[in-house]
Amino acid sequence: MGYRSLAECLQDLRRAGQLVVIEEEVDPCLVLAAIQRRVYQAGGPAILHRRVRGSPFPAVSNLFGTMDRARFLFRDTLDAVRQLVELKADPAAAARSPWKFRAVPRTLWSLRPRIVKHGPILDGLTTVLDLPAVKSWPGDGGPFVTLPQVYTEDPDRPGLSHANLGMYRVQLSGNRYEPGREVGLHYQIHRGIGIHHAAAIRRGEPLQVNIIVGGPPALAVAAVMPLPEGLSELMFAGALGGRRPAMVRVPGGLPMPAEADFVIRGTIDPDARKPEGPFGDHLGYYSLAHDFPFVRVEAVHHRRGAVWPFTTVGRPPQEDTTFGALIHELTGPIIPTVVPGARAVHAVDDAGVHPLLLAIASERYVPYAAVRRPQEILTVANAILGQGQLSLAKYLLIAAEEDDPTLAIHDIAAFLRHLLERIDWAEDLHFQTRTTIDTLDYSGHGLNAGSKVVMAAAGPRRRELPGELPPSLRLPDGFGGPRVALPGVLVVGGPAFTPTNDHVRTFCREHDPDDPIRRFPLIVIADDSEFTARNLRNFLWVTFTRSNPAADIDGIDAFTEQKHWGCRGPLVIDARSKPHHAPPLVEDPDVERKVDALAAPGGPLHGIF
Repeated sequence: MGYRSLAECLQDLRRAGQLVVIEEEVDPCLVLAAIQRRVYQAGGPAILHRRVRGSPFPAVSNLFGTMDRARFLFRDTLDAVRQLVELKADPAAAARSPWKFRAVPRTLWSLRPRIVKHGPILDGLTTVLDLPAVKSWPGDGGPFVTLPQVYTEDPDRPGLSHANLGMYRVQLSGNRYEPGREVGLHYQIHRGIGIHHAAAIRRGEPLQVNIIVGGPPALAVAAVMPLPEGLSELMFAGALGGRRPAMVRVPGGLPMPAEADFVIRGTIDPDARKPEGPFGDHLGYYSLAHDFPFVRVEAVHHRRGAVWPFTTVGRPPQEDTTFGALIHELTGPIIPTVVPGARAVHAVDDAGVHPLLLAIASERYVPYAAVRRPQEILTVANAILGQGQLSLAKYLLIAAEEDDPTLAIHDIAAFLRHLLERIDWAEDLHFQTRTTIDTLDYSGHGLNAGSKVVMAAAGPRRRELPGELPPSLRLPDGFGGPRVALPGVLVVGGPAFTPTNDHVRTFCREHDPDDPIRRFPLIVIADDSEFTARNLRNFLWVTFTRSNPAADIDGIDAFTEQKHWGCRGPLVIDARSKPHHAPPLVEDPDVERKVDALAAPGGPLHGIF
């Protein structure tokens, strides 16, 4: 049976040796977050800080710091959830193996939230100003709630069955928020809360909001699950938590999880906006300040002994990487039922998740064709880009499974090699321009605005991929430091980007037909070629977070024919930093020295990292 509360979870982790308690007071401004990042990178335990400067409440981090710990937290329910997913993918499986699915009825019962009259969340009241003010990065606009679960209901159809529970950014103070009375709320496009907010705006009424912090760990995972619109996250939390979610009401308010640690209750005015941000985000850059809705706080509830869970986000991998891995583990088998023809889809964490998708699909449209070429996989690609948050991708690289049935979606280097051996840049590039991308991605031409490209590969190998620099390689003036990042991938250092000088177009024009650079099907222009080519993580991060396909893809021997763009030579991606890009996250040296001191012999964190 799953945990009833966060307190039960922490007790269990401590018994299992997976929780360390720190009694020394720690500053929530930058220091707590820096500790969390260090502990996560070391694969360390969850950390409970008993004393947080400026707050009466303790705080815990790194709850989901490893996949082993995430599986440990849900060890009693993961198999049951997998069985539900398996039945969704193959409903007849229960008839073939009834004993295997014998626990499903109990799991189905746990899906149903229930209303109770009393709950620990009603134990006490506090204020926003007393909450742990965790600030993660030096350029952040203030402290943020980094593991919030934001609960709303459809104003047209109120009730638990049409509720949404999502993990949306909450800024506790800073900018122009009235201290203690207003908190910022930043939600991205394609989020369930947007449907409810739109209904409230249409009705001309405030939208009630509960910002939940803590409670059973299943609630946090449910808040990030990419569930179909209309399917309640509370139901998923019940299945993963192994018990029906208990909800308690206050007069005139929305239901609150009875076992939550904190709930900030309030409303969003239909038309009110204030600047929110900046905030160090999961792409590894700051998302900048923009006008977003904010919550007028009515009350802050807390349970007796409440603990404030938090994390930090930044350039992957971070703790939220575990959420993505757990989601894939649970929902991967259902992909073919949602997108017919798809065999697997992988949102690449090292590239910031949304910028890069890899996919494997079937290619059966013309089984008698002498040579296979992308056809069905293009249909599948369009379907993938029409699925919820997957629609925010900029790059979708898709391959036909028939060419290599052993191809693994998570072996990124092997997948890129397979695609680059087969792709025809003259035929197999398909762009969408002036469309939506991730709100947090500043590589496009505006907020939520950018482009997409599908790179599709099907058929036999058409080239051998070079793994070394050719000795006769020559580069145009201003370009240098060539490095082979992967077989067939050349990274070249370029001059600093200027809007008035098209360096990449010049680069593409200055290569004759016999130039050895043409042996590389993919060339990436970067500010620092050594850093970019140093390892696969760097290559993925730089290439796909610093480029907007329609603006930053070029090629040698490029052409446009019937509005189709392609190139007969290598594809060139301009992954240099541009003036409109957000700044990357850089840690504060003084804060890092403080953390070093805490980890030195005799310090409270010694031996943890």
